[in-house]
Amino acid sequence: MPFVQFYFELEVYKLSRELAKEVYIVSMKFPIEERFSLTDQIRRASRSIGGQIAEAWGKRRYINHFISKLTDGDAEQYETRHWIEVAHDCELVSSEELQSIVMKCDQINNKLNAMMSKADKFCFKP
Repeated sequence: MPFVQFYFELEVYKLSRELAKEVYIVSMKFPIEERFSLTDQIRRASRSIGGQIAEAWGKRRYINHFISKLTDGDAEQYETRHWIEVAHDCELVSSEELQSIVMKCDQINNKLNAMMSKADKFCFKP
């Protein structure tokens, strides 16, 4: 992968945006009584992944901060996965929708872990 200049060029960031959009579309059909609970939770978690990646990019001067923010993004991916599984258990999303979102979460997890294992390649050298 050629070195990128900005966080929004990262494949994992682009994938996080796709995931957030898919979660938004799927959650639009949740019942009104879930607006301030499940809907809010899953949307916030899915949107936070990209935010954490962007913050990590801004902290590349310090390798431990960079890794910490990527870890936070990975945690948000797991939270998104949890909420979509709950929605599936409650029959609010189909098995196909669940699989699509879980697959994106898996890809994000793999890419974030790869970035963390090679953090020195992304961070500034003093």
